[in-house]
Amino acid sequence: MQINIDNLPTSCFTGNRIGLEKEGLRTLKDGQLTTSNHPEVLGSALTHQSITTDFSESQLELVTPPCWSSENALTNLDKLQTFVYKKLPADELIWTASMPGELDNEDDIRIAEYGSSKSGMMKTIYRRGLAQRYGKKMQLISGIHFNYSFADEIWPVLRELEKSKEALQHFTSERYMSTIRNIQRYDWLLLYLFGASPAISSSFCNKQTSLQKFNRNTHFNPFATSLRMSDIGYTNKWQPQNQNFISCQSLESYLNALTAAINTPNLEYQRIGLYKNNERIQLSTNELQIENEYYSSVRPKQIPHNGESYLDALQHRGVRYLEIRSIDINPFSASGLDLQQLHFTELFVNYCLIKNSKTHNRHNEEMNRSNLNQTAYFGRKPGIKLHTENAEIQLQDWAEKLLDEMQPIAAKLDTTHRNPVYSNALAHYRQMILHPELTPSAKVLDEIRHNKEGHTDFVLRKSQEHHQTHINKTMSDEALEFHEALTRQSYRQLEGLEQSTEKQAQSNS
Repeated sequence: MQINIDNLPTSCFTGNRIGLEKEGLRTLKDGQLTTSNHPEVLGSALTHQSITTDFSESQLELVTPPCWSSENALTNLDKLQTFVYKKLPADELIWTASMPGELDNEDDIRIAEYGSSKSGMMKTIYRRGLAQRYGKKMQLISGIHFNYSFADEIWPVLRELEKSKEALQHFTSERYMSTIRNIQRYDWLLLYLFGASPAISSSFCNKQTSLQKFNRNTHFNPFATSLRMSDIGYTNKWQPQNQNFISCQSLESYLNALTAAINTPNLEYQRIGLYKNNERIQLSTNELQIENEYYSSVRPKQIPHNGESYLDALQHRGVRYLEIRSIDINPFSASGLDLQQLHFTELFVNYCLIKNSKTHNRHNEEMNRSNLNQTAYFGRKPGIKLHTENAEIQLQDWAEKLLDEMQPIAAKLDTTHRNPVYSNALAHYRQMILHPELTPSAKVLDEIRHNKEGHTDFVLRKSQEHHQTHINKTMSDEALEFHEALTRQSYRQLEGLEQSTEKQAQSNS
């Protein structure tokens, strides 16, 4: 049942929460990937609540708390980034693009290490498994995750409007899952509007690539938007032939499918084995080691309690928030993204909540993936067409239709927040649909062509600019002490975990 936005009071939108996770590679001033440890001054990557690592020791991940507004979320991210920039070694930068620079030798990529505790070792072994299964290069592709939870007040209102008799937790989770189905159906729009990776280092290309060569170290597609989100980027190579279709039709079907994948043996991964030179190199030889290995542009999430897996948390307490993973790092912004992107993404997610969703089956999954890949490679090509269930439609026509349908929701959010920022964002991105040359992906290629510099040189130049921007910012003594206190706290927590693991090992010996 599609809800009329006018039937929802503004109180349904005042408690929405936004969190951001931004990945970024530490490089040297010449753009080469660092091989050093995660800087001690940034705390323990295992236990710090805001500063951690992703796949590699060189791959930072910065995490904001849930915030009441886009403005607050971006402010939190900026303060965190400024602290990190000021604490980095003098010869280091943060790479301000989703696709890495030149990575000719995978041995230079150091898998992240998290200490000797049980949880720390599991995180490291999991990453060793990713390296064995997909290669290290792919794991260094970075992005921004947009975490979003709807106001608690909206669920009883929606349940009453829909005349549902379901328990509130179950109803809430199922509405989150219907939102996910819509995000998967329409997230090609985010690639078109936000995609900023139309060119990549040639070290990511194989001999059969369909991309064009720009210079000796850069390949590109003239109409590409986000090669990060194409099949060049992070994909689960087992999925096309696997029997465990990850259905988002309901939370139950999603949990069952992921559980099955985690427990289903994979012949290729069995050939890799669990150990190499007496070192554990995978958590398992099944299709997925853990649930996080399944790549999707959006995930349902719940905050785990101590010792609880993400799947168990979802099973016990339902969906708490959504994690949207299809946003490229914007190389034109010192923050990695800007407020208009955040306002539009929030508008987009609320549209996907209100809009009727389609059934999630294998056919629709393949159609969604095809539309995403088509947009990633050719999104700005004049007349490019995408697929619906029954016909083809031009991307531009479909995008304009979606933005027209978002207008009432933008007006409701404007009224709620007493600021026309959502309608302004809608107007801003409508211009990009009408004029593809205004998109970030088009601007990246324009600069590369104008300066004849290639992907790596372009990103290095932007990374140096953004480094200086953050270094020039001032931090109050209170803000500095706050972040340094988190660093000290992270080491105390790490020490506690490692001592607990050591005691447990001694008691078992």
